Amino acid sequence: MGALDISITGLNAFRTALTTVSNNIANANTEGYSRQEVQINSRTPRPSSGGFIGSGAFVSNIKRIESSFINSQVRVATSEAERLNAFGTQSSRVDNLLGDSQGSLSPSLQNFFDSLQDLSNDATSSSARQVVLSSGDSLVKRFQTIEAQFGNLNRDVDNALKTGILEVNSIAKNLAELNQKIIEAKNFVSNNQQPNELLDQRDQLLLELSKFVSVQTVEQQNGSLNIYIGNGQSLVVGNTAQELLAIRDPADSEQTQIAFISGGTQVDITSQITGGSLAGLLEFRDQQLGSVRNEFGRIATVLAGTFNEQHRSGQTISGSLGADFFAVGPVQTIPNADNAGSATVTASINDYSALTASDYEISYDGANYTLTRLDDGSTTNSATGAFNVDGVQFNVGAGAAAGDTYLIRPTRLGASQIGVLLTQTNDIAAAAPVRTSAQVANIGDAIISPPQVTDISNPDLRDTVEIRFNDPATSYDIVNVTDASVISAGNAYTSGADISFNGITVQVSGSPAAGDIFVVENNTSAVSDNTNALALLGLQTASTVDGSSNYQETYGSLVGSVGTVSRQTQLNVQAQDRLLQDAIDTQQSISGVNLDEEAINLTKYQQAYQAAAQVISTSNELFQTFIAVLSR
Repeated sequence: MGALDISITGLNAFRTALTTVSNNIANANTEGYSRQEVQINSRTPRPSSGGFIGSGAFVSNIKRIESSFINSQVRVATSEAERLNAFGTQSSRVDNLLGDSQGSLSPSLQNFFDSLQDLSNDATSSSARQVVLSSGDSLVKRFQTIEAQFGNLNRDVDNALKTGILEVNSIAKNLAELNQKIIEAKNFVSNNQQPNELLDQRDQLLLELSKFVSVQTVEQQNGSLNIYIGNGQSLVVGNTAQELLAIRDPADSEQTQIAFISGGTQVDITSQITGGSLAGLLEFRDQQLGSVRNEFGRIATVLAGTFNEQHRSGQTISGSLGADFFAVGPVQTIPNADNAGSATVTASINDYSALTASDYEISYDGANYTLTRLDDGSTTNSATGAFNVDGVQFNVGAGAAAGDTYLIRPTRLGASQIGVLLTQTNDIAAAAPVRTSAQVANIGDAIISPPQVTDISNPDLRDTVEIRFNDPATSYDIVNVTDASVISAGNAYTSGADISFNGITVQVSGSPAAGDIFVVENNTSAVSDNTNALALLGLQTASTVDGSSNYQETYGSLVGSVGTVSRQTQLNVQAQDRLLQDAIDTQQSISGVNLDEEAINLTKYQQAYQAAAQVISTSNELFQTFIAVLSR
């Protein structure tokens, strides 16, 4: 009977082992499944006169083979991979948009200045003037189209953030429910046995959660897992899940922020989100897309503003001064939605060459205003709320309250609101409002340059002025012939030096003779004059942006910087994917099902089961023999 009892315990143990091996094989391709292993221990032996006699075996535990440390490493690597992938995917879209040879800004910009080249060759051509208007319209449409794509990207990111927040909340709820099931399962069994399948499901959900945001976990004595995100915000505590919420940024209603609901209060944790696709999307939106839009808008703003300045310095076919050629996007000012005061901020650009691509914030502490350049954090203080910084004049009106803030974006609307204002070809100011000439009687070899208008509002701009060289011709007088006044006398002559008066600058070069006269006068009947057309064409290569680069160079630099970031991100993605795969391989080497190993275990336990069954058969034969002997 002892042998029979022992063989039955073995039979039960090996049957459980066979069931566990079969379960491993069945779940070999189940995502998140951890291999299970039966732990068989001997039962307490029975004492006898000859010593302790074994009493068989029993299954002490069905162990889940896993490493919490390796699982955590996989989650960390997954969060980083998802962050880089989210950033890299969006960054590639920007790179493709700006760098496309057909759809980028470069062809339209070149076509516009090519049309100005044709106009400068024949300022009387109505067809050349029409091409200037048409190519200008194509240029502004290209600006607007690309900026519209940036706007679509921003909306896509916001939608992805909202979707990701919903996914996080759903996963958190499921994790809380699993915590409750695990608590109940552990209370149902003894000897601290684990509900393996439930633990696998929880780990798989944690892995899914880490794709959206980095997580930290703390296991509790009852088997539940507390889950934290950000800077320690408790997303799941026991069987209770908190919620994330998509809210509007009070500083900019177009941007989605992430809030954590704690005790019925919304806490903005956007800046604390690390890892996962949510962090990658936020990083792209706040660190790349915003700066790219600002820089692109700056190109449009500087182009429109500087072109207008030069165009206003010219003269149309009818003899009137030029008007603005382009519409310039206004400076965007946004009061914080939480402001208690009623003050408004106005801002205008007064120096296009000093314009940066940064956003600015004005804050008020109740006594003083502080202007902060957001790209580098530099500050300027004012007691009145008036600032003149980086080519922009800022003014805060009355009614500000302590704690109020205002967001100012000088260039964000530059590309979306640029436009061509002129509709008539005759309104293109290809000529200069004044012209220069040398009197026929001059005997020196000096020449005078075409005039450069520096102040179109000067009331004496179109007066007739003579530059008269004295004897000896080392000095000259500037005389306003129109009103017979002497503007200046005895000026020392330097060949090629600027000579400025009445909002005009000219240069006289060479060797003048005593008595030589050069005339600057109103440019009447100047239908074929191309002086201002040439000046407008010269803007293509002028250092109008930051005083160091032209429009095309600035755009090329923007394309290059975006391309560099995109390529570097792709390299980082590849490297992180390798690290993630290494972590997964390590995890699978521990927790994964090896079919060859399971086949060996299957054979081993099958043979053991058969042996135990044979012991039962033998014990039965012995018992029958014993009964037969007794019955004689």
